[in-house]
Amino acid sequence: MQARFVHRCTHVIDKQRTIEFYEKALGFHVVRESGPADGSWTNTFMESDACPFQLELTWNRGRTEPYDNGGRDQHIAFVVDDFDAYHELHRQMGCIDYENVAMGLYFICDPEGQRIEILPEKC
Repeated sequence: MQARFVHRCTHVIDKQRTIEFYEKALGFHVVRESGPADGSWTNTFMESDACPFQLELTWNRGRTEPYDNGGRDQHIAFVVDDFDAYHELHRQMGCIDYENVAMGLYFICDPEGQRIEILPEKC
C-alpha cells in the first residue's frame, strides 16, 4: 500500500491576488481550474516544477469574510535552493510574518493569511 500527498486546499477571498502571490513568491503556476458552469465557485490548482504537490485555491462567489484556514498554527513549508535570495524577495514583497534567526527559518503569509514556512536546503 502507498499513499501520496497530492494537494493542500486553502480557501481564498481574492483569487487573483493569491495566484499572483504564489507565482511571485514561490514560482508556482496555474495548471487547471474547475467549477460549475454558473461560476459560483472555483478550484484553482497551482504547482511548481520543483514541488511534488499542488496548491488548491478554493474560491466561493459572494464570500466576503476571511476564512480561518486552520489558524496561525497551521502552515505549509518549503525548502528553498537559495535562502538569502528568497529572503530578500520576500522582504521586498513585505510578506515576512516571523523570523527565527536562531533556527535559520522564517514565515511568510499569503494574501489570505496562510502561513508558509521557508527553510534553507540544509535545515
